[in-house]
Amino acid sequence: DELPAFLVMVSDGSAARPADPLYARLWGAGFLPSNHQGVSLRGQGDPVLYLSNPPGVSTAARRDQLDSLAALNRRRQQLEGDSAIGARIVQHELAFRMQVSVPELIDFRHERQATLEAYGPQVAQPGSFARNCLLARRMAERGVRFIQLYHRGWDQHYNLPSDLRLQCEDVDQPIAALLRDLKQRGLLDDTLVVWGGEFGRTTYSQGRLTQHNYGRDHHGRCFTMWIAGGGARAGAVHGRTDDFCYNVVEDPVHVHDLNATLLHLLGVDHKQLTYRFQGRDYRLTDVHGAVVRELTG
Repeated sequence: DELPAFLVMVSDGSAARPADPLYARLWGAGFLPSNHQGVSLRGQGDPVLYLSNPPGVSTAARRDQLDSLAALNRRRQQLEGDSAIGARIVQHELAFRMQVSVPELIDFRHERQATLEAYGPQVAQPGSFARNCLLARRMAERGVRFIQLYHRGWDQHYNLPSDLRLQCEDVDQPIAALLRDLKQRGLLDDTLVVWGGEFGRTTYSQGRLTQHNYGRDHHGRCFTMWIAGGGARAGAVHGRTDDFCYNVVEDPVHVHDLNATLLHLLGVDHKQLTYRFQGRDYRLTDVHGAVVRELTG
């Protein structure tokens, strides 16, 4: 409990486009209490804002402040019965513990040189995908339940020949190293790794069509994702497209089916996982979704 249950890291790809101001909406708590929302670790400066005490404030003084604030919050909660106040108390306590646990998390001094080299030369670069992959392994070792890595720069409507190569160089070696690292440490069987995005790219080009500069548009009809570890069936391939990779012609998997399958691998029945909100029971798979048994071990 020294780290949040949900940690997020965003890396800038070598071909990164301007940042999306709505990015932070991707790791909210949904219907869960706010203490379950994702905590983003930054690549520069303090990993978490205000991780360090202000000048002149000691750890003991900060502890006294939190104790006094928690007493006031508990009194207010007794009067109002507001669960958000309880979540705030939990968040304050976690933030205090993170002042010790986060600096230890990002300290690579005890990592073997061979391990660092396995993740590639960018592992020494703060905020890189390689460094975030190694951090993800360290988070898994320390009991973080949900880890999300974002790598920006895939929206290649132009400059695809050069940019796609750069993006692949960013991610290929680190993600392979992460899988090997998890397996060697006995963590992969209990860790489900999911790789994908929200859509694919068209097989036809857009923009100026030259040998060195063209792009591809968004394509949501069919694209590829992969999963590893956590009970997933290794080596299984599911689904097939037409000859032009435009439509799925065999074994389509809807996003509800994907979510149902991931929940199944996590030991959760997607039909039983509901939350009542404003008089309605909500499911992550709505009223749809079927587990893709061919992808489970």
